[in-house]
Amino acid sequence: MLEERVSKNLISILDPKAPATEAYRALRTNLHYSSVDTEVKAIVITSAGPAEGKSTTAANLAICMAQEGKKVLLIDADLRKPKLHKYFLMPNNYGITENIIEEMPLFETLKEVDEIPNLFLLFSGVIPPNPSEILSSKKMKELIEKLREKFDMLIIDAPPVAQLTDAAIIGTYVDGVVLVIAAGETNIEMAKKAAKSLQNVGAKILGSVLTKIDKKNSGGYYDYKYYSYYYGNQE
Repeated sequence: MLEERVSKNLISILDPKAPATEAYRALRTNLHYSSVDTEVKAIVITSAGPAEGKSTTAANLAICMAQEGKKVLLIDADLRKPKLHKYFLMPNNYGITENIIEEMPLFETLKEVDEIPNLFLLFSGVIPPNPSEILSSKKMKELIEKLREKFDMLIIDAPPVAQLTDAAIIGTYVDGVVLVIAAGETNIEMAKKAAKSLQNVGAKILGSVLTKIDKKNSGGYYDYKYYSYYYGNQE
C-alpha cells in the first residue's frame, strides 16, 4: 500500500483530490508567475520558528511540480534537524554532508521516488558539527549552481530563519525565498525578524505560505491543517 511507503505528511501523493493538494497546486502556479523578468528555478522554503510546516510545504510543492512534468530536486538543507527522509521513509545515510565533506560523487547522493516520476531527493546526510560553515561554503554554492543545470526546479528545505543564519545564507544562492507562517502560532515579531534577516543579506522574498489554519473557522471545508497560502510582497 502507498500509505506504507510514504508519510501521511505527503498528502499530494496520498490524496490528489484533497483541498490541501489543490492548495499546493495553487502555490505551484503562483510561483510560476512570481517573477516577470527572471525565471525562478531554485527556491528556499523556510519559517520563522520550528514546527510551522515548512518541510511539509517543501515536500508537497516538490511533488506537485514533478507531477506537472518538471524534473524536480527536493533538497534537505536542514543539517541540524532533517525531516524529509522521514517523509519518504528512506535512510538518511548520505547527502549534502558527504557530497561536500567527503566529495562523494553527486549521482551517488541523489535518490529517486518510485511513486513520483521526475522527483529526486538530496537529503542532509550525516549531521555535521558545523552546519553553518558547510552551508556558507564555496562548495555549497557551487553545488547549487551545478544542480541548477541538471534540474528544472530546486526546492530547498532550510532551517528556521529567525533562530539560525542557515536559511539566510542559502537564500542568497537561489532565486527567492518562501516564508512559511503558522496561523495562530507564529510570533509576529519573530516573523518580522525572519523577513528582516533575509532582506539584510539580499535574499529575495517571493511571498509567504499560511499553514495550520483552524478548519473550524473555514466552514469545515478543509480536512488537513496544511492547505492555505497567501502570496505577495513581504514588507
